[in-house]
Amino acid sequence: MKQAVFRLLGPLDVRIDGEPVRLGGPRHRTILAMLLLTPGQTVSVDALTEAVWPSGAPATARNQIAICVAGLRKLFKDAAGQGDLITTSHPGYVINLRGHRIDTADFEELVSRAREAIRTGKTSEACSLFAEALSLWRGRALDGVTGQRIEEEIARLEETHLDVREEHAGLRLQLGRPQPLIAELTTLVTEHPLRERARAHLILAHYRAGRRAEALEVFREGRDLMVRQLGIEPGPALRGLHDLVLQDAPELGGPATDPGAIPAGRVPAELPAAPVSFTGRVPELAALDRMLVERAGRVPLTVAAISGVAGIGKTALAIHWAERVAERFPDGQLFTDLHGYDERDALISPFATLDRFLRALGVPASRIPADLVGRSALFRSVLDGKRVLIVLDNARSFTQIRPLMPGNGRCCVVITGRERIEDLISHYTVLQVGLDAMAPAEAPVLLAKLAGEERIGSDPAAALRLSELCDRLPLALQIAGARLVSKPHWSVQHLTSRLMDPARRMNELSPGQGGVRAGFGLSYRALPAVGRRLFRRLGLLSTPDFEPWASAAVLDTDQLDAENLMERLVDAHLVQVVPGSGPHTIRYRFQELMKIFARERAEAEESAEERRAVLERFQQRLAEVRGRGTAEPSLTCHAGRTPG
Repeated sequence: MKQAVFRLLGPLDVRIDGEPVRLGGPRHRTILAMLLLTPGQTVSVDALTEAVWPSGAPATARNQIAICVAGLRKLFKDAAGQGDLITTSHPGYVINLRGHRIDTADFEELVSRAREAIRTGKTSEACSLFAEALSLWRGRALDGVTGQRIEEEIARLEETHLDVREEHAGLRLQLGRPQPLIAELTTLVTEHPLRERARAHLILAHYRAGRRAEALEVFREGRDLMVRQLGIEPGPALRGLHDLVLQDAPELGGPATDPGAIPAGRVPAELPAAPVSFTGRVPELAALDRMLVERAGRVPLTVAAISGVAGIGKTALAIHWAERVAERFPDGQLFTDLHGYDERDALISPFATLDRFLRALGVPASRIPADLVGRSALFRSVLDGKRVLIVLDNARSFTQIRPLMPGNGRCCVVITGRERIEDLISHYTVLQVGLDAMAPAEAPVLLAKLAGEERIGSDPAAALRLSELCDRLPLALQIAGARLVSKPHWSVQHLTSRLMDPARRMNELSPGQGGVRAGFGLSYRALPAVGRRLFRRLGLLSTPDFEPWASAAVLDTDQLDAENLMERLVDAHLVQVVPGSGPHTIRYRFQELMKIFARERAEAEESAEERRAVLERFQQRLAEVRGRGTAEPSLTCHAGRTPG
């Protein structure tokens, strides 16, 4: 069998037994790129369509995708004698690379081997492996292939490329060869002037080459740029290195004699102040307390994961509890916001977090390894035998938090995030704390803390109704309370009446560019395209709850596929599971504010024709269910605008 080599680390290129293959037009290249980005995994027709036509697909999109795939199959059959390289796999296609090679996989394997060599102290071998990995790059990844999904993957690959270039430079500095690195690092810093690790390497290379003035100038240029463009000072790593250069510190003269040595630790106290309006959550606090008692003295690490929809109070609960138990962790408390769902700030990498954590624990800048694996190992070593409480707020993935996990059972980690992270459960014993709406008696208490007990207590019925209109969601209640504070002439009943209209309610609870709508929007945009479509179409149904068949109907797809998507919405806390009519019946429902948001998205993103088609399929399926005698509540549907 002839061997195909697929190259993505540069312009898309395919060679079979060394001979180049002509891939056809832009659509063929985009489809092939999408399949190669996740080899061995099914890529749905919807995802391919969105990649090929990001601004809107024609009615014949599915047929055109099928024609392009057929063309690629013929191409590979003619060139390599293999017609099953791309196979159909519902709901799309998969590329099978058994016996073939792809440069992204080769790159990842070499990088993994290099990092393992670092871990075992084989610096020269690691340096050679990094060099071999970097030699696979021929320019910008997938240069010439366009599409939003493609661009996202290109950005990820380019970020990894830069990380490896920086790691490689750090190793070469450790090996004592600074002079040849200066030109290479100068180019890297010029191309990416805000990358602090690359700038730190260049400063150190200048210094070790006897160019102290140039080292200080590189820092000054970087600082001026950051202050001018971002309004911030350089990070502690860069500032610390600058101070060491000014002092001619001896540790800058060469690589550390024992880079793994553990310094005497500090006692960090990084917990932010708990919200003064924190209210209730008695069962959740009790569960967290029991976790410490039940796990005391055991070897497994103590881990809690708090999840829930935007605005439900995850961070407030984590910080409030952490402050209550801080004295049980005499070796310190670490806190970081990982910005998992914050569009205004970049996702915080574990590499950067470990740098800050290690400094907080007393590790000098010169002793912090230049690679993620080394930093994570040193972090575990520093924490060994200590009692430290670590709060990882706003996490998005297991990849983001795994390097930040201690290795012993005396520490405690509290993680907050909007979705349940399944990989976390498979690696650690985790207390899962899923946050729902506040208890009916707690919500008015929160309002009273914000707007005053006398004001809220003067009309308890209106306060209770206001709480319900806010879905007893802490964020919505805080906004409502702030509205009352800023409008002292409004009664509680007046604000309640303003929220009665569903069309007005979301606007009232979403001041400026923030509030409830913005929080929900971040979770919505994190869904895959087909998940977003299901979410917003379900918002068209005026029913308190629905069974899995409803999701299949609105998507016009297989019920099992639709149920899998529904579970994705459940994991993201965008819909809730409620008891069904029988022991084997699953039902789902929206909170009212979430339902209003879903309907808004449907009316903004689906045409009137699409909305009518959704509801027609739903009514047809409903008739079939009723014809079989399946219990189902009376349902009505909205195809038009939200009332008001």
